[in-house]
Amino acid sequence: MAPVEALEVSRPAIQILVRSGYAYFPYKADVMHWFCKPSPAHRTHHLHMVPFGSTLWQERIVFRDALRQDAELAAEYATLKKALALDDKFDREAYTDAKGPFIQTVLSRIQGGRGSA
Repeated sequence: MAPVEALEVSRPAIQILVRSGYAYFPYKADVMHWFCKPSPAHRTHHLHMVPFGSTLWQERIVFRDALRQDAELAAEYATLKKALALDDKFDREAYTDAKGPFIQTVLSRIQGGRGSA
């Protein structure tokens, strides 16, 4: 995840990254610029350009920090990802969607601990 000032302002970076070997997709274009590498058929790298301080940015940083601070939680997430990778081996969207409830549970727990809904 790379921070950008705003999606519209960062639009020129799309062609620079494409020339550098990334494939661009307008996936969730309202919240990020989404790239993968080396090809859409075989993705080994993902890059998400996300506005710094946006809701998506904040949620991802909070989730990352939770994994870094809690080895059990990180192990649980790793186990889930491995199982989903087997179950959804040929369906990247299903894999991503299936991680959502776990991530939302973690974020809700953290937000609840901060006194917010």
